[in-house]
Amino acid sequence: MTVGARSLVVGEALVDIVKESSGETREHVGGSPLNVAVGLARLGHHVELATSIGTDHHGRLIEEHLGHDFVGLTPGSRNAERTATATATVDESGSATYEFDLAWDLAEVPTGFDHLHTGSIGALMQPGATQVREALLRGRAESTISYDPNVRPTLMGEPQDVRSDLEQIVGLSDVVKASDEDISWLHGDETSTAEILRLWGRLGPALVVATRGADGALVHVTATGETVEVPGVRAEVADTVGAGDSFMSGLIAGLLDQGLLGGVDARERLRMASKDQLLQAVDLAIRSSAITVSRQGAQPPRRDELG
Repeated sequence: MTVGARSLVVGEALVDIVKESSGETREHVGGSPLNVAVGLARLGHHVELATSIGTDHHGRLIEEHLGHDFVGLTPGSRNAERTATATATVDESGSATYEFDLAWDLAEVPTGFDHLHTGSIGALMQPGATQVREALLRGRAESTISYDPNVRPTLMGEPQDVRSDLEQIVGLSDVVKASDEDISWLHGDETSTAEILRLWGRLGPALVVATRGADGALVHVTATGETVEVPGVRAEVADTVGAGDSFMSGLIAGLLDQGLLGGVDARERLRMASKDQLLQAVDLAIRSSAITVSRQGAQPPRRDELG
């Protein structure tokens, strides 16, 4: 199934070099925005990726990976001197920590898409972040927008260095998803996750979601001011690489499926949507993430795996 709305994901694509606790090393194509694009494609949505990769070995790996799921690269995406890498060290619990080799620049982002998603390093790291911000400002006239901060402290500096820019993007977005760890890093432990979701909701988005790992998600509906706890589902954890990205792609797909994202008319439909409609999309996101953590590497599910 391919759904009609055309989505554009803007952000970094790279190769994850995964070092297991057993000593084994594997390479996987990754980058949060790329993973979201692949996840959306596997859930039946037309999607392209605007990024910055090289024509080297790692760049060819990325193009081959995207090609398997018919994710197109926008013109200008092959502009980097070398393709970025992220070394992920996985501990015995399956959790990953990252070290990056990444320079981020971006060609002009094309227009004409119904939905635009961005997040992680590419939305905040200069000089490419300026082009991302300009794309969001242009895109609001024709597209709905989603955002996942997916913070990387080793690249982003101190929380106070990024909060203002991050919240500007929140304000341009219709849907925002962050992990509870992202929120804790950004705001410390003195302010609750629920309060930050309410704060972000006042900045502009209609739906703000915090993921909580195996504990599910906290969902804030701006129109009603209601914050809902949604339980997680049980999963055998192989590793957590790409889990949040699969949640994000599942959430976008669930909203696109219902016509609550995709074009400016959908913005009002999203604001008027019932809690049940929104939670239906969150359910798809949680189930997508649960399948991904049961696999090694960032391998989001296909539509037929979700029932």
